[in-house]
Amino acid sequence: MAGWSLEQQPIHLGLGATAVPQPEFTGMAWYEDYVARHAADGAEGRLVSLHTFHESWDSWEMHPAGAEVVLCLSGSMTLHQEHPDGQASSVTISAGCYAINPPGTWHTADVEGAATALFITAGLGTQHRPR
Repeated sequence: MAGWSLEQQPIHLGLGATAVPQPEFTGMAWYEDYVARHAADGAEGRLVSLHTFHESWDSWEMHPAGAEVVLCLSGSMTLHQEHPDGQASSVTISAGCYAINPPGTWHTADVEGAATALFITAGLGTQHRPR
């Protein structure tokens, strides 16, 4: 059996230490289906995904149910965060470095060239807004 591509088929880490390959990623609407599939795991479920970016993000996102880990695997990216207390911050991560988006923190990213990152996300209740 061949392995799965994390960029094409993310993994859900669920209750009882389960790891469940997901259907092929098809875009932003995919996330709504993901939440419906794993709602029973509540805030403890985690989505593990891999994305390569060739340009800066055109939206912000926020995860109210838990923190998100962003691990840069190649290139570099600057994460911009708007925290619930109104403070703003930015952090640049490069290959092998990570950042944490705390619960309720709106975040987006700027990318020059290309960057690949691994995301471990508490996806329940994720929200998006235009940048």
